[in-house]
Amino acid sequence: MPVNYATPAPEALFPVAGVRLGTAEAGIRKKNRRDLTLIEFAPGSRAAGVFTQNRCCAAPVTLCREHLAGGSSIRALVINTGIANAATGEQGMRAARDTCDAVAKLLGCKADDVLPFSTGVILEHLPVDRLIAGLPAAQADLAADHWHAAAHAIMTTDTVAKAASRRITSADSLITVTGISKGAGMIRPNMATMLGFVATDAGIAPDLLQKLAKEAAEASFNCITVDGDTSTNDSFVVIATGASGCMIASEASPHWPGVRDAVIGVATELAQAIVRDGEGATKFITVKVGGGGTAAECRLVAYAIGHSPLVKTAFFASDPNLGRILAAIGYAGIADLDAAGVRVWLGSRVGNVSEEVLVSENGGRADSYREEDGSRIMQAAEITVRVDLGRGAAHAIVWTCDLSYDYVKINADYRS
Repeated sequence: MPVNYATPAPEALFPVAGVRLGTAEAGIRKKNRRDLTLIEFAPGSRAAGVFTQNRCCAAPVTLCREHLAGGSSIRALVINTGIANAATGEQGMRAARDTCDAVAKLLGCKADDVLPFSTGVILEHLPVDRLIAGLPAAQADLAADHWHAAAHAIMTTDTVAKAASRRITSADSLITVTGISKGAGMIRPNMATMLGFVATDAGIAPDLLQKLAKEAAEASFNCITVDGDTSTNDSFVVIATGASGCMIASEASPHWPGVRDAVIGVATELAQAIVRDGEGATKFITVKVGGGGTAAECRLVAYAIGHSPLVKTAFFASDPNLGRILAAIGYAGIADLDAAGVRVWLGSRVGNVSEEVLVSENGGRADSYREEDGSRIMQAAEITVRVDLGRGAAHAIVWTCDLSYDYVKINADYRS
């Protein structure tokens, strides 16, 4: 079960003007499940995205990059689960192109106006005929209030659907931002998450929209790790329909701060939900690293802690074997780090009650630290590791989870 997370109720996910969503059973990999999602956007909608840095990227990622580079408006997203269409060569590219052609024919738009996304098993070919056969049913299901259903339809090993929504009032305009994501394993995005989609009914200039997508990814999906694996299919897309009548041409617009904060807020909620639903996770861990010379070196340390199987298994066992955290800091890659200047705290939150203890300073165990304090804190479901590198004012944050027996079971049985 996820750590302190539940899917928002359907009525908590606000419709975005200019967006309709539909799902269908296409039998992509397994029968009797909705595994195909079609999202339609009003004419004139714009999209921007960031994608995996994995060199073995999936065919849909390659095609999405091509279509977004063309600069045209975006009319639809099509998303399938079950098969990732990754490491599938030219046949995979044909399948992705055929998918876009079929959607374009249904909606009366150009194939370049369609962005395809796939998630699931790598190295298997997408049954594109089944996907295309399922599209009319997905089209027939299109509705503005189907965000909840779409969040469920894009799941793979997720135990819960992930969605978030905001409404803001800006200069007498009501603006909506709603998004969904999926992911639970193979999570160490080098740009975004497995799949994430955020839409707003504000209109945003193309260059500004791309900047916003990158900034939102950097503040959210690029701050999470479950297992350190960067997927072949990672994709995060922000769509602006402009259907609210609110247009943002530059950062000088009075609407910009509110819309920017809402998009980043939704992306952050979706990213944290992925970690809370990490495969087999029982603990949600926030790693805060400060006192760095640069934000980049702080992130190196935060990810070293967040990736470490030894650290993660210690948290699963509630075992205060906290020397593992010091070891991770030491091998993170800061060549001139003075270990004597590093301090580490361990904290927890249970309800509204927070606790923090100093674990290490001056190159060793803090005189005030008692192992029973560390053990008590590590029993909590929400834990914070705070590190001060003692070499500057930069900081970074990473969200991660523990590593349990169930992670191995889930991934051992993934193709079953």
